[in-house]
Amino acid sequence: MASRAVSPLAGLLILFAVCAPPASAQTPPPPGGSEDNAVSKSVEVDPTAGDRAIANRIERILQSTNWFDGPKVAVRDGVVFIDGKTQTQEHRRWAGTLAQNTQGTVAVVNRIAVEADVGSTFGRAGDEFVRLYRQAEQAWPWILLAVVIILVTWLVARLVGFLANRFVARRVTSSLLRAVIVQAFSIPVFLLGVYFVLQVAGLTRLAITVLGGTGLFGIIVGFAFREIAENFLASILLSVRNPFSTGDLIEVAGNTGIVQNLNARSTVLLTLAGNYVQIPNAIVFKSTITNYSSTPSRRATFAIGISYAASTSKAQTLIAEVLAQHPAVLRTPEPLVLVEELGATTINLRVYYWFASATYSPAKINSALLRLVKDALLSGGIALTESAAAAAKGEPVVDADGDDVRSRHAVGKSAADEERSPSTPAEGDLRNETSEICERSSQGRPPEAEENLLKPQAAPQRGI
Repeated sequence: MASRAVSPLAGLLILFAVCAPPASAQTPPPPGGSEDNAVSKSVEVDPTAGDRAIANRIERILQSTNWFDGPKVAVRDGVVFIDGKTQTQEHRRWAGTLAQNTQGTVAVVNRIAVEADVGSTFGRAGDEFVRLYRQAEQAWPWILLAVVIILVTWLVARLVGFLANRFVARRVTSSLLRAVIVQAFSIPVFLLGVYFVLQVAGLTRLAITVLGGTGLFGIIVGFAFREIAENFLASILLSVRNPFSTGDLIEVAGNTGIVQNLNARSTVLLTLAGNYVQIPNAIVFKSTITNYSSTPSRRATFAIGISYAASTSKAQTLIAEVLAQHPAVLRTPEPLVLVEELGATTINLRVYYWFASATYSPAKINSALLRLVKDALLSGGIALTESAAAAAKGEPVVDADGDDVRSRHAVGKSAADEERSPSTPAEGDLRNETSEICERSSQGRPPEAEENLLKPQAAPQRGI
């Protein structure tokens, strides 16, 4: 919080140094002259005097200031024409104001030329620095008071923020929401200090503008950065509701991956292909979120078709035996083998089974079960195509090469134990690869890994 308060503090001190009224509370004189040389409201001239008297009066005044080189004044019918040279625009405007305020003047044509040489430019810059120095010298008590008030206000705001954080620490679990609540208490305290400083300095209108403009500024920023504000608010709601935790496998907005972190702008997922995906929090909050890691087990399904000539109940029994013997399939809830539909050429069966999502990979289990179910059906005389009509008549069931499918699998049943194993070397050990993917990706650079608004995962890494 200290680093955030330095910028507004420095800006306020600079603004106060420029705007604070000097000790004399008088308008400073124009550059190059003293306040005794200021133009009066009007210059008295004998009402009976004509154009010549007006010209002589103005010209003598210009010559007496020593600000002008060869000043010449001519008056015709009350119109004053001023010629000559000077060093600054302020002096040129001063001459025009003098002529305008002179009695009897109808209009002024100011033809004084401003000489812009290097020497005069640096001279004017030096005069300006001197003027600012004198003004700061006169205003230093106000600056000192402003510094003291701002520092005290900043310390009070820090204290209020600390107490607010202590109060909400046990009641609000979201770190982002806690930070917003703390700022909601501390910032108004600091703004009140700024308002008091401006009031003491006599800048009442500016003080009202600062307080009134704060809300207007918030509205303008909200419209200008609507999407950023929307993502920020969505991040607060997500961190409060916690629909997922770090390490969960979720599907949201068409993306499936392992949650890495939730920051103030986006949710970062690590896909099963090893890529990082950043999804804006507003989209995450509005989308349907599927959390595959929310429960220790989940259900998977696959379909398989058998010939109309085959026994449906026998096929169901063979498939149920495969599911009952596989170590990755849970006994409760029990697996099901249901007739899903009567297709054009096959009877389609839908297989439902449950597995421990924290241990096994659904893709690997599906592969193993499809392989075992296919072998069991063919070995049991259940054909998967219309060629099974021949088997019903006692004819061989042949494949595209003309080989007897049943005899080939009968031989394989006794000769190749690998065909009946729960997994093959190509399928691996059926375990999920979540931990391996996360371990491999940790060698890279996760986006915005230093900021995570999610709760740390209490349980071990939950898999896919």
